[in-house]
Formats: sequence, structure tokens, C-alpha cells
Amino acid sequence: MPFPRTLIFCLVVSLTFFGADAQESVDSTGLSKRPVMAATVLEDSPVIDGDVLNDAIWQGVAAFGDLTQAQPNFGKPASEKTEIRVGYTSETFYVAVVCYDSRPDKLVVSDARRDANLDNTDAFLFILDTYKDSQNGFIFGTNSIGVEYDAQVDNEGQGNTNVNRQQVGTIGGFNLNWDGSWEVRTEVGDYGWSAEFAIPLRTLRFQPGKDWGVNFRRNIRKTNEVVYWSPLPVSFNINRLSLAGTLTGLDLRSPGNLKVIPYVLGQVSRDFTTADSKSDFRFEAGGDVKYSITPSLTLDLTYNTDFAQVEVDDQQVNLDRFNLFFPEKRPFFLENAGLFSVGNPGEVDLFFSRRIGIGEGGTVVPIIGGARLSGKLNRTNVGLLTMFTEEVAEAGIQQNNFSVGRVNHEFKGRSALGAMWVSKKGLQTDDDFNRTIAIDGKWGLGRKARLSGFYARSADAKESLDGHAFLLQSDYKWNNWDMKAAYTEVGEGFNPEVGFLLRPAFRKPEGFLMYHLRPKKEDAKILEYRPHVSYQGYWNFDGFLETGFLHIDNHWEFKSGTEMHTGVNVTTEGVLEPFEISKGVIVSPGTYRHAEGAFVFFTNQSKPISVNIRSVNGGSFGGTRSINSGTLRLRAGDKFNAAFTYLYNWFDLPGGSFSANVFRSQISYSFKPNMYLQGLVQNNTVDHLWAFNFRFGWLQRANTGLFVVYNHNLQDGGPLNNSFIIKYTRMIDLLK
Repeated sequence: MPFPRTLIFCLVVSLTFFGADAQESVDSTGLSKRPVMAATVLEDSPVIDGDVLNDAIWQGVAAFGDLTQAQPNFGKPASEKTEIRVGYTSETFYVAVVCYDSRPDKLVVSDARRDANLDNTDAFLFILDTYKDSQNGFIFGTNSIGVEYDAQVDNEGQGNTNVNRQQVGTIGGFNLNWDGSWEVRTEVGDYGWSAEFAIPLRTLRFQPGKDWGVNFRRNIRKTNEVVYWSPLPVSFNINRLSLAGTLTGLDLRSPGNLKVIPYVLGQVSRDFTTADSKSDFRFEAGGDVKYSITPSLTLDLTYNTDFAQVEVDDQQVNLDRFNLFFPEKRPFFLENAGLFSVGNPGEVDLFFSRRIGIGEGGTVVPIIGGARLSGKLNRTNVGLLTMFTEEVAEAGIQQNNFSVGRVNHEFKGRSALGAMWVSKKGLQTDDDFNRTIAIDGKWGLGRKARLSGFYARSADAKESLDGHAFLLQSDYKWNNWDMKAAYTEVGEGFNPEVGFLLRPAFRKPEGFLMYHLRPKKEDAKILEYRPHVSYQGYWNFDGFLETGFLHIDNHWEFKSGTEMHTGVNVTTEGVLEPFEISKGVIVSPGTYRHAEGAFVFFTNQSKPISVNIRSVNGGSFGGTRSINSGTLRLRAGDKFNAAFTYLYNWFDLPGGSFSANVFRSQISYSFKPNMYLQGLVQNNTVDHLWAFNFRFGWLQRANTGLFVVYNHNLQDGGPLNNSFIIKYTRMIDLLK
């Protein structure tokens, strides 16, 4: 089949087109002009209480804050005044903001939990590019009640939309689960609201003697306004560090960083599937050590690693022939996770940390301990990770060592070249190993376009014949356009045992084209139209089309916060071997071509009541299918949040009919921003499973503190297993 050459030709043509547009001119919004501001050295530390206007220290610092709308009226000045002040001492970096508001009684707060989504609230956020590499940064934010929100950004937050159509969202590039040690306090008054951030320098990673990249964002929810200090084009957000402003006046030295984070845990559990289903009690102790070798290079050590406080996975049902993707949630593996990410997230991950400590079918494999060295040496990112896991004889799992080495050198102009090595080695036999090596790179063409890709090979004791995989991709994002063309190939023998493959052995061309259309009338009810078309096809190495997916859609986003998507999918499914899609329902070999309609509707999530509806209806494997989901969200002030979701899937196929449904109930109550109670109840009709997870958290620094967790699972109407866990973890700063 000639499509690989055709795709490569298209990539080269698009690259030429993108390169011709790499020299942008200054437009009416001044997007080519990046603002500059200076931080102030503070002789004394301000009192962190949220009162900025009456603090003499802050009144001696020059304020700035000419913010520009990204929405609803692109390029216009913000409708409300904002004053931002930045200062630092030898130990701490400070940001103070006064968010003036003509209607402070209309401030919207939707959630009081740490890391709660701030998109639908009145909020203030900023990003710090502490390496000034225009690629990586730390995000901090809060709302009017002082929620702590922080995250890590890698590769300007650019990930890949999850290609498994049973799941939604973007993965890679943005790590919300990073939790730093810092504090914020807020105050609400007749002027609006204000906030003070105090971030210890030991929490950040930076290179002394350099300016920082910085951008600030404010949400003014009563007008659905999003404004930035350094203006951004349509479709970009604060993660776009190559368009950030510059923070000067920094004369920083590392204060040193050595933290010990011990934990103690007690657990009572019972497994009703065993012959002797008595209650089992265990006591565990362990912890982590974090040491900054340099201000930009950190060593993490872990012993008897435990993740009892982590939220359980969302239940999924497999409505296809391929693997389900469950994202990583465990904190130790999430810090600097972007550094170790090579491949195409959710489809070809060369390193997937859930392979460590989690066996087939979700079996828990105890982690003895390990180490991670990560950070930056000048413009070179480096990462080393090694972990040891115990034997689980009843599951046929022996002791293993998992090791990853990563180096990635960044050049100017959003370009980089890197390599990675991933290894799994059985510790009880010499012939049990699996290794993957890869090179990857990206070539930025101005601010608008980029060419990227990777090449990898795997090897194991079985000596696979053709263990290769590669990706070549070009993308363009500017002037309201969002385009991508790519080609991915996974060889028949490619087997990264410490990675993730959505499906084995394929050749995949794909393309994507979207346009962001903003009505020029300020009184228009529509904020943006997003017409788009995409295609992806999976072919085997005999030229047989296993999956083809053409998607034609338009998104209608209203200024009120309501959004609607209307689309059509043209699908092809090629089946070579019969497979069981549901118990007793067999899909026969053949090529199935169908069309289906897609509809999505959701209302403003900042309101006390909001809904989200998704529906896909059409042909499937020679019959019909209906895939529907609905979510009802309820909010009472900033303390109580609830979401009830029902996923209803109905298939009527030549081999039989079946339904596969999931119910999910998520309820949380925040006593205050650092104390919460959460409940998650799920029902999976395919596995006849009811799963209950209740968590109480009393947080201290950086998401440490007291956690109480109760799990109870029922299957086929009877008890399956349960557990009750109390865990206490504490961060001890030995150099403070």
C-alpha cells in the first residue's frame, strides 16, 4: 500500500508551508511583543494573610496589571482592574494580587478542595518558567477562598488527545498531581478580593543568574472573562511558555533542600474469595527523601512505597478489541513525569509507570523502593529512575527491577533532541528481561509550527523479529488554525513490557484540521465556532484496514458557558479473527462500514446545577450501537460538590444484543480547603461489580497529612473484598 510514502510527502509539504509562515509580524493585539517586568528584592517578609492593600511592604512594591482578554472579546482590555506585585527574599518567592471587582457579591467559588478546577470560578493563576527554556514550568493558582492549586507543565503542556474513543481528554504535558510546599491566603472586601502567595525557593527548580518566563491569568466569572498579562492567540492557554513575558531582577541562590517524608499505615482487610476469608491486619512504615543536589537537579529516594490514599480508578467497559488505558495517579511517579514521556501518549507509551507495582488484572505488587534523579543541567534535561518490586508467587510474578534513563537537550526555538532507555529485569533468572531504546526530537519553526517524532526498538529473551516503532508528525497552531498530520508505525515484534500499546502491529496515517471562528460583534451570544475534521486509519502490515475513523464536527461555544458539539463519524472496522465483544456475542470476520451521529451538550459548570450529555448512535460491526452518557453536577456553595454519571451502551449485532453500563457517583464535602470527605460509588454491569471508596483527608504541606480510606466491593450480589486504612504522612524540612 502506498500510503506511507504519501503521508511522508504530505508531511514535507506541510512542513514547507509552515516554514514559510514562521516569520510572523506584529499584529493589532501585539502578540509578537512580550511584556517585561522586574521583581523586587524585599528586606522583610510580608505577613501572608491575604491583606495586600494594608501591607506596608507591598505598598512599597510597584504594581502592574494591564491584562488583555482572551475571551469573550479577544484583544480588548480586561473589564476589571488587576494589580500584581512580585518580590523575593533569600528564602521565598512572593506574588501578591488585588483583583478589583465591581460586584464582589457575585464572586463564584465552585470547589474548596486542593487542586480543584479553577476554570469555572473567579481565580488568579500564574506560570513560572524558572529555566527560561520556553518549554517547562510550574503553575500556581487560587480562588477567593484560598484554594491551593499547583501543577507542572512539560513541553508547553502539549500532549495528545487520547485516541481510544471510549475515553476523552488530553494526556501528557500537564501534571496536575504535582504538589509543592507553599502557602496562599486570600481576603474578600468591598473592593473585590486579594491574595498573597509565598513559595519557598526550595520548592522550585531553577538555574541561578537567569531571568524567568512568567505569565498571569485572571478569570472574571460573572462575565465569563479570561484575561492574560502576556496576550495569547485564540486557542492557546497559560501553558504556552514560548509566548510568556519575562521576569527580571532576580538574584537568587539556592537555600538548599532536604526533606524527609515518612509515613505510618495501619490496614484491616478481608478477601471473601479465599477459602480462609479471615480479616488480615498489617502495619507498614516507609517514606521518601527529597534532596536538591543543585537548584535544578533533585534526588528522590523511596522505601516501602505506598499509595493507599490515591483515588481508585474509574470503572471502564471494553467495547472494542483493544486495550483500555488507565492513567497514572500515584504521586511518586507523577513528579517530573513529562521528562520520562516518549511516544504518543495513550497509544504508544515507551514508558508507562503503571507497569511498576501493578500486575495483570490490577494485582498489587509491593514496591520495595527505588530512586529517581531528575532535573536540568544547563539546557539538558536528565532523568534516571530505578525501582525494585517484590515477588507475588500466587500471581506468578517474580522480583523485578525497572530502570529508565532519559536525556533531552533543548535548543532555542522550541527544538530538542533526546534519547531514552527502559529496562525490566527479573532478579531470579538471567533470561527474563525486556529493553526498549529510543531517540526522539522536535524542530520548532517559529512560534507557529513544529515537526516532531521518535524511533524505538525493543528486545527481549524471545528475540522478536521486528521490534520497531516510530512516529513522524507535523503540527501548526496559530491565526485561529490548528492542523496536524502524522504517521505512526508499530512493528509486529515491538513489545515494550514497561510501556503501553493501545493495539499491536499497525501503520497509522492521521490528519486533523480545526478553525476557531470568533464573531466580531461584541453582543453576539456565540463565543466561538470550532469546525473541524479529522481522520485516522489503522492498517496491518498486509495492507488490511483494521480501523478507519473519519470525524466531521463543529463545536458551538456560547458566552454563557453552554457548549454543544454536532458531528458525524464515518467508520470502518476490519476483523480478521472472530472475537467476543461481550459474553456470548461473537463478531465474525469481515469488513464493516458504517456512519454514526455524535452529539455533546453541557451547561455552565460554575452554576449550582449543570449537566453534561454525550451521545453516539449509528452502525457497528454489521448492526447498530448507542453509546450515551449523562452527568448531573450539583454544588452548594464552595463546600459540597456532587456528580452523578451514567454510561449506557447498547449494541444490537448479528451475533446478539447486549448492554454494558457504568454508574458513577462522586460526592465531596470540604470542611475547609485542607480538610475534605469524598465518596465514590461505582457499578459496572459487565463485571456485576459494585465498588465503594470513601476517603477523608486532612492535608498539611504538599498534600501530606492524615488519610482515612475505606473500600468495599461487591460482585454478583455478594461481598468480594473490603479494607479500612489509616495513613499518616508528614513532610519534615531538615534545612528550614
